Amino acid sequence: MAEALLTAAMAGIRVPRPGERVHREECGFSFSGPESEGGLYICMNTFLGFGKQFVERHHLKTGQRAFLHLKRTRKAKLDDGSSGAGDPPKKKPTRLAIGVEGGFEVDSDPFELEEEVKIIILPENAAISRESLALMAPAIRERVTASIEALLSADSASRRQDVEAWDGEVRQVSRHAVGLRQPPTDVRIPPCGWRCSQCDLRENLWVNLTDGAILCGRRYFDGSGGNNHALEHHKRTGFPLAVKLGTITPDGADVYSYEEDEMVLDPGLAEHLSHFGIDMMNMQKTDKTMTELELDMNQRVGEWGAIQESAVQLKPLYGPGNTGMHNLGNSCYLNAVMQVIFSIHDFQNKYVGHMHKIFQDSPADPTQDFNTQVAKLGYGLLSGEYSRAPPESEEGEAENDKPEPEGICPRMFKALVGKGHSEFSTNRQQDAHEFFLHFINMVERNCRSSENPNLAFRYVAEERFHCLASGRVKYTQRVDYMMQLPVPLEAALNKDELAEADRQRRVAEEEGTELPEVVRAKVPFQACLDSFSEPEQVEDFWSTALQAKSVAVKNTRFTSFPDCLVIQIKKFTFGLDWVPKKLDVSIDMPEILDLSGLRGRGLQPGEEELPDIAPPPLLTPDEPKAPVLDESLVEQVAEMGFPREACRKAVYHTNSSGLEPAINWVMAHLDQPDFSSPLVLPSTVGGHKTPDTEPPPEESVVTVTSMGFTREQALRALHATNNSVERAVDWIFSHIDEPDTEVSMDVSEGRSASGTMSETTPAGPRVRDGAGKYQLFAFISHMGTSTMCGHYVCHIKKEGRWVIYNDQKVSASERPRRDLGYIYFYQRDTG
Repeated sequence: MAEALLTAAMAGIRVPRPGERVHREECGFSFSGPESEGGLYICMNTFLGFGKQFVERHHLKTGQRAFLHLKRTRKAKLDDGSSGAGDPPKKKPTRLAIGVEGGFEVDSDPFELEEEVKIIILPENAAISRESLALMAPAIRERVTASIEALLSADSASRRQDVEAWDGEVRQVSRHAVGLRQPPTDVRIPPCGWRCSQCDLRENLWVNLTDGAILCGRRYFDGSGGNNHALEHHKRTGFPLAVKLGTITPDGADVYSYEEDEMVLDPGLAEHLSHFGIDMMNMQKTDKTMTELELDMNQRVGEWGAIQESAVQLKPLYGPGNTGMHNLGNSCYLNAVMQVIFSIHDFQNKYVGHMHKIFQDSPADPTQDFNTQVAKLGYGLLSGEYSRAPPESEEGEAENDKPEPEGICPRMFKALVGKGHSEFSTNRQQDAHEFFLHFINMVERNCRSSENPNLAFRYVAEERFHCLASGRVKYTQRVDYMMQLPVPLEAALNKDELAEADRQRRVAEEEGTELPEVVRAKVPFQACLDSFSEPEQVEDFWSTALQAKSVAVKNTRFTSFPDCLVIQIKKFTFGLDWVPKKLDVSIDMPEILDLSGLRGRGLQPGEEELPDIAPPPLLTPDEPKAPVLDESLVEQVAEMGFPREACRKAVYHTNSSGLEPAINWVMAHLDQPDFSSPLVLPSTVGGHKTPDTEPPPEESVVTVTSMGFTREQALRALHATNNSVERAVDWIFSHIDEPDTEVSMDVSEGRSASGTMSETTPAGPRVRDGAGKYQLFAFISHMGTSTMCGHYVCHIKKEGRWVIYNDQKVSASERPRRDLGYIYFYQRDTG
């Protein structure tokens, strides 16, 4: 009977080709896996994995009958007595890593796995063991066995390789190491007694491997470190590699590549050092490595312990809405953002409330469908199925013989949302603010129905330009999802304390003693809000009244207030030397926020608008000029750590006029969603831009129409802006009164922005509006010195109490540090 069923299903059994994806660790619709109660069913034709509750759906939809069933059972390891009595104390981490020697420890698994493998034939649900398979006809046995062996040995998105062995210190061999140019020199570097050749500093010293120059390193965000002389030397000479003196040992040293902007490996380090008389085998460590400095900085700053509430014993929480997310290796930014996203009703309703329909409409491969994977993630976080409290034994201690799964691993979701993205497709740490906007953009592209959860965040900002020369005004509007607040450090309340701390730091550096704890600037929230709303002077403003450049003053206000207001504190910035740094500040963020005074009122009585006349073209037929892109200038900007495509756009849009204009362009556009997208150069013929022959991408059209504009408006705007979604929205606003543009569309929801506005609602994006009074319900915090490293957690207020989500750990918060947050989420106060 079993052989007959398997014979009938043979046509659907394949052997996976090299490189073909095999999902043998996770279901495409749920977080079920081989260790789940029902195990995992792998289709032997499509190689997709399904939990017990979804395998029949796949069978009915595709007709596939043969499935490889994997079931793993945890068994307690036998104690061989070698562990001794009790667990040893945790060691202090000495490297930026998880689950490796010297890194942050992960709880060891006291279990071993027993795996059961068999074939299931549907719809009969017949089970065939490998022993039974061995007794079947050779033709059947060999083909099916080849498929099973290939499925079990194929590369998979392993659950363990991402989370249990992340090493933040894994470095790549520098492309400059092989064939490094070292001209003949008489420079001989002694084994000790070094000092910077420009400022006499004796710590944080780097030797350039090309010319042997000894110079001090970069200045850190808190003012410590060096004076940037090694970096300035590279900018003058272009010499690419430097080694930190004091870290050289027979095992290696800290080697930094300026052009690659990261710590690297130099296989020929011993030979390169011997060029300057340094015998690597006889050197001893006398200075801290960059990793040790980062760890020490985190300890001194103190935000790690404060934000994670390490000083108190936190009570773990379980059940619906209290499911943690495992860190897949620098994925804490994603975990924090998605926990907050699914605490919002619009996203719960869209993806979890309509999950069954989303699953029913999913394509053949659900692992590549955005809506399916978001719904899967939302249900995993909210259902409570993956957050069950361990049972209590009679002695009151949790039993560990058969623990329930703790948290979920968002592998499929992360792989899908990061697919094709230069940053989010990697395992590097990212900016939670940038990921939030990236996710919002993906929701826009994939929401083809009228129900768009982004309406919770979307608002319209009003920008008023006052031309100082003519006295006339211009009003523009733009769609936004996040309010960005600057941090005016000059408004700090503890300036004297900061000055004294800086004095003590300088003394400690001069005397070589331990640096004091960092004193954090205390900036009032109102000062940040005032800095946001104060007038901003705009140079080179094109005045249509004068038909010439002028100076204008810009004010930003809200045309509408969203249901959920997202506020980013602009903590990450650049110093005067363009070195990235994080502002270590404490801001008294209010729980109750009233922004009613920032509502825009539009054109006021007595104001005269600037004429709506387009500025003259920059190019004329008599003076054709092709776009110029100075690649050497692109390289200079890229060396500062910015994405290469963003650097190309910066150089292009500033006409290759120099490094400073390019950097200014980067800073002005740093927060745009398409910041890192490729530069698209318009073609020119005789100085005129040629019309696009290809229609705009459908996903761009969907993104614009999802904001409430018509398809006709979207097509015209994208055509006029070379398919730039962000510029297309601005283009629609600036051409809203033109007869060809003012076509029927969805009107704004809610009341008008001003009682003086006409009763006819003008065409615009679909937004919600209401009172500008809010209550804080969540915030995301960052620990570390830059967005390229560190850790994210989030706090969410549920049922009147704060809950902290720290990757897979979910606990009742005792001391939420609201003043140290990075991104804040407010909901409209309806009370």
